[in-house]
Amino acid sequence: MSFLRAVAQIVLIVLPCGALPLGAAELLMLEQPGCPWCARFNAEIAPGYHNTEEGRRAPLRRVDITQDWPDDLGFVAKERFTPTFVLVEDGREIDRLRGYPGDEFFWYLLDQMIGKLPEGRSN
Repeated sequence: MSFLRAVAQIVLIVLPCGALPLGAAELLMLEQPGCPWCARFNAEIAPGYHNTEEGRRAPLRRVDITQDWPDDLGFVAKERFTPTFVLVEDGREIDRLRGYPGDEFFWYLLDQMIGKLPEGRSN
């Protein structure tokens, strides 16, 4: 009985993982210390971003451009201007937004970016 219980537990743990999309989208935020527009984004958008439809489709991932570039982002061109938002999925860049235009324009432009994702392939 303990063998069957162990197998059942493994199935219950592993099965939900298979439901995740293989090429889940991410919204990269390229930032650096002292960036006033990054701070404005952090105050206006970041606290609730993960609770939005956009945040569920493309979770926010921060990348400090003053640090070593992450190995898994070799396909993303580096930026000197911050903030820059890069929508990526399945190892490729979908779209890019340089700067933070304020909360209203940000949501509008982000919706346009997310609209470029292949249907059914986002989070």
